[in-house]
Parts: sequence; structure tokens; C-alpha cells
Amino acid sequence: MSIVCTFFLFLLNTSFAFAFAIPKPPIVRRLSTTVTSNSTASSCSANGNPIDECWRCDENWKDNRKNLADCAVGFGRDSIGGRAGEFYTVTDSGDDNPLNPTPGTLRYAATQDQPLWIIFDRDMVIQLKQDLQVASYKTIDGRGNNVQIAYGPCLTLYKVSNIIINNLYIHDCVPVKRNALSSLGGYSDGDGISIFESRDIWIDHCTLEKCYDGLIDAVNGSTDITISNSYMLNHNEVMLLGHSDEYSGDRDMRVTIAFNYFGEGLVQRMPRCRHGYFHIVNNIYRDWKMYAIGGSANPTIFSQGNVFIASNNQFTKEVTKRESADGDEEWKEWNWKSEGDEMVNGAFFTPSGKEDSPSYAKFSSMVARPASLLKTTHPSVGVLSCEIDQAC
Repeated sequence: MSIVCTFFLFLLNTSFAFAFAIPKPPIVRRLSTTVTSNSTASSCSANGNPIDECWRCDENWKDNRKNLADCAVGFGRDSIGGRAGEFYTVTDSGDDNPLNPTPGTLRYAATQDQPLWIIFDRDMVIQLKQDLQVASYKTIDGRGNNVQIAYGPCLTLYKVSNIIINNLYIHDCVPVKRNALSSLGGYSDGDGISIFESRDIWIDHCTLEKCYDGLIDAVNGSTDITISNSYMLNHNEVMLLGHSDEYSGDRDMRVTIAFNYFGEGLVQRMPRCRHGYFHIVNNIYRDWKMYAIGGSANPTIFSQGNVFIASNNQFTKEVTKRESADGDEEWKEWNWKSEGDEMVNGAFFTPSGKEDSPSYAKFSSMVARPASLLKTTHPSVGVLSCEIDQAC
């Protein structure tokens, strides 16, 4: 009888542990005859990704975390995050009092006035009660742990600068009513990451899916942003860059979208752009359900060295979509250019404007590698499984 009881208790404890285990972030699907992966295998090979080659081969990356701040490319390359500050270790996954955050929580660290490089002491899922309005000069660095922000409101960057967000799994974000002391008021949008009136932002090696509104939105005069090496999946309106057609403050917006994997279950807005300048370079797009890249209000879009793999649906082969109140004659003047992109399974990009417009050279943010390399190497995107004392 005692043996039976012991076995029953073992099963009960095992079931309890599995019930509260932290799920691992999803890994990308097979691409052609190769597999794109976020494993550490071959991460240090010369694959032409200047961000990864800058830091991932360092076996002492844990002790040299701040070297990451020297690795950004594109329009967000000047972001230093919390490089000038101390390290702060998050030890508490709770968010019990957003108005008076508990020391040890992510909210406490991210809202401090001084620069901080924020790390985590273990795997954790952080369910926020209010959207977390991150203060300037912060790095949120999840490398070495499975850190998730999920099942509540997520991250907001409002009137800030110099933010680095790295190695977070952000998913299932929802809107909530903000408290009376919030500088934004109303309800949060339900975005994974909302960027308002902010600059010098770098989002790298994150995995994002299943949010209420956008995965990453940047509006209201935000600029000098790089979104890189991230894996996005299972979402409708992926990325909005620009507040509205009428809002002229976004005319100086500059955003680099580089080395990302736009994967299964995505519908549209990868990104959707307004007014500004957008360099979309060396990304992989797969099986979008409406369109991949869209825009209105005369944005300049330079698509360079990407791989676009259309689905078998004959009505979703086009990469691009314009929205223009005045019809074709208006958008035909917008400068949208595809250079060195690889089109697969009938995908096609509709260019417009001047092929040799000086705007492309002026707002090209980095050097593209050949699109063919994306199909023959193993790009590591999304959250990384970094182990201590090993190359990441």
C-alpha cells in the first residue's frame, strides 16, 4: 500500500510541476531544405549578420553584457540603453503594486530615473497589471533565461530615449484601463511594445505573438529605431509605423527592420508605414495572408535583400499594398523600391516613384547582404537559448 501511495504522490508532484512549468518560446519553421533556428548551433559562423557577429562568439558574454550596446545597426544604432548605469537583477516576477513597485521587480527597475542594465536571476513569466512605461536609458536584457511578458498589458515607451530590449518572449498582451496617475491615461493599446514620441530604440532577438493590437507600434514622432533578429508569428496587424495620414510629425521617422523572420499565422502590416523613411533589409517573410509591406501618406520604403515566400493562395502573392484616397495617380509618385529581394512561389513587389531617387541613398541605414544567403545559412532569430560560459 505504501508503494502505491508513494507512486501516487510522485505523479501528483510531477503533474503539479508541469502545470506551472514555463513554456519555451516557439522556434521557427523549416525554410526550404534548411532549418532556421534559435539554437546556439553554428551561431558563431561568419553569416554576415553584424549584430550577432559582434557579441555572440564571446564565451564570456555574461560578464561582458554591456558590449551588446556597441552592436546595433541601422537607424537605432546610437541607442546605448543602460550602458552607463549599474546592473540591476530582477528577482521577483510579480507586479502587485504598479503605483509603488516592489524592489526586485521589473517595474521597479524599469521606472528608475538613472540608467540601468536590467537582467534576471531565473526563468520567469511576468504578468503586468498596468502597461510598463519604461524610463530612458534602460536595457532589458533577458539573455540566459526564459523571460516572458504575457497575459496582461505589456511595454510602453513614452517620451523616452536610449532603450534596448533584448531576448524577451512577449505574447498574449491585452489592453487595460490605466490608473489615474498614468501620464498617458485612458486604456493601454494591447500592443506588445508601444513606442510614442521616443527615439534611439533598439529591439533585438525578441519573439512576439498573439497580442490584442500590434506586436510593435511606433507613432507620434518616434524615430531612429531598429527592430532586428526577432521572430513574429500568429498575429493580424503586426507592426504600425506612423500615427495617422494627417499627423505630419511622423515625416522624420526613420526605422530599420533587419534580420527578422515574419513567420506563420501573420496577416498584414510587416510593417505598415506612414510619412517617414523605412529600410527593410535581410528579412524572411513567409505565407502572409493579406500583404507584407504596406503604407499610406507617401512613405519612402527601401526593401533590400529580403526573401518573400508567398503562400499557395493566388490572391496573396503581392508583397505590397498602398492606401491612397486619390487612387493610383497619387501612390505612383511614392518612392518604394525593391533591390536584391528574392521572390518565391509567385511573390511580387510593385515598385513606384523614382528608381534612382536620392532618398534611397540618403536613408539607407546599413549594408545589405545577398538574399540568397538567407536560404543557405541558419539565421538565429527570436529568443536565444544562451548558456553560461558558452558562446550564445
